[in-house]
Amino acid sequence: MKTKWTHASLAALMISLALTPCAIAQVQTQTSTTSHAATVETTVQRGEVVYAEGNNLIVKMEDGTLKDFPNVPESARIMVDGKEIGVHDVKVGMHLERTITTTSVPKTITTVQTVNGTVWQVHPPLTVVLKLDDNSVQQFNIPKDQQFNIDGKMVDAWGLKKGMKISATKVVEVPEVHVTTEHQVTGTMPPPPVPPPDQPILVAMVPHPAALPAQPTETAQASPAQLPKTGSPLPLLALLGLLSITASLGVRVLRLWN
Repeated sequence: MKTKWTHASLAALMISLALTPCAIAQVQTQTSTTSHAATVETTVQRGEVVYAEGNNLIVKMEDGTLKDFPNVPESARIMVDGKEIGVHDVKVGMHLERTITTTSVPKTITTVQTVNGTVWQVHPPLTVVLKLDDNSVQQFNIPKDQQFNIDGKMVDAWGLKKGMKISATKVVEVPEVHVTTEHQVTGTMPPPPVPPPDQPILVAMVPHPAALPAQPTETAQASPAQLPKTGSPLPLLALLGLLSITASLGVRVLRLWN
């Protein structure tokens, strides 16, 4: 804060005035504002919506962190493909881009206060009593080491005398920065869902004729691996037995004839 004192500088006195409504009317105050060159800072944030329910969103940012946006206002708008949508139109999978523009404008607030009066009483180095233009009387506190310009001569509180006319001006300059922030959100709709791939089916493969194995001709006869059994030794044994019995009977007959 910068303070300037001019002429019979009583301005510092006004810092600690015990002002009554009458005295306030005698203090003239003017305020002006001077703007300086603005600075603009732009930040872009990107992410993908991973949760959207009501007015609450959760976005996965580019760095992998999850950022919660609770209670998004109904008035919020997102520009998607040239069309404005609200928070309830946001879908999971949508990519959002938020541009934050911060504009800072340095300003100087200048306040000028003036008071006119005649020294009525002085109690150096602490206070002085002035008779103001409306004939009211008001006491002012004197700041430490305050100097006064009386007819071109600088004096302290001890140099003030009754009857001296004083016009005091206090100029106070207060710097401040006026900051405005603008948010603009754009987005792109998530890609349409990809249909599931077709299920695999069986495909008959026909090999080239040259790759087929040789097939037997119709005239070829398959030889049996083993001949089947067609007879049994029992009939032969029976025949031999019969012949033996017959021979025995023949021998006996011959013996009887002899």
